[in-house]
Amino acid sequence: MPSFNIFDIAGSGMSAQSVRLNTTASNLANADAVSGDPNSVYRAKHPVFAVAQPGNATPGAVAGASVQVSGIVESNNEPVKRYEPGHPLADAEGYVYAPGVNVVEEMVDMISASRSYQNDVEVMKTARDLMLATLRLGQ
Repeated sequence: MPSFNIFDIAGSGMSAQSVRLNTTASNLANADAVSGDPNSVYRAKHPVFAVAQPGNATPGAVAGASVQVSGIVESNNEPVKRYEPGHPLADAEGYVYAPGVNVVEEMVDMISASRSYQNDVEVMKTARDLMLATLRLGQ
């Protein structure tokens, strides 16, 4: 396995975690958004990760493997129905609908994504340091 693949693998992990952080931030930003229609209320979004291997790699091989975002799916959580007849967006019965976003779960997901990103940065730094130390051996 070429030693430069570690940078590709860690870089793809950083890119994937960046998408995860962005979707989590979007979920948190829209957690308090309300709508007068349950079908148009904001739905939490979550990225789906997959392993991407080059076409010539044998199944199960790790050489050249990387992480990719295969898509972003919307949550199936039902909107929260609240009775607020004075709200300007309330429907005819006086209800508004809030997204079913669990703020605590989103914060945990954000911390997890942030730490995964930091781990990928550490992998890149360690690989760089090891390569530099290897080059210094010949001096």
